[in-house]
Order: sequence, then C-alpha cells, then structure tokens
Amino acid sequence: MFRLIRTFILLVVAFTAGLLFERSQAAERCVAQGGDMQDGLCHGAAQ
Repeated sequence: MFRLIRTFILLVVAFTAGLLFERSQAAERCVAQGGDMQDGLCHGAAQ
C-alpha cells in the first residue's frame, strides 16, 4: 500500500514541477518578445 501512495505522491510532484517549469518558460518567452504576463496570459508581445 505504501508503494501505491508513494507513486501517487511522486506523480503529483512531477506534474506540479512540470507545470511550474512550463509557466516559467512561457513567461521568459513573453518578456523576451516585449510582453507582460498577466494571469498566465502574455499581453503586448511583438509578433
């Protein structure tokens, strides 16, 4: 039973880390194009 719980916890941690990493990458790309991240959306970036 412990292995099942441990696997679930590791899955949640990995998923959360992936989300945070992707949001960070998106924010860096937005700022590099001259935009501003607001509520997870890029505003004002040059195309």
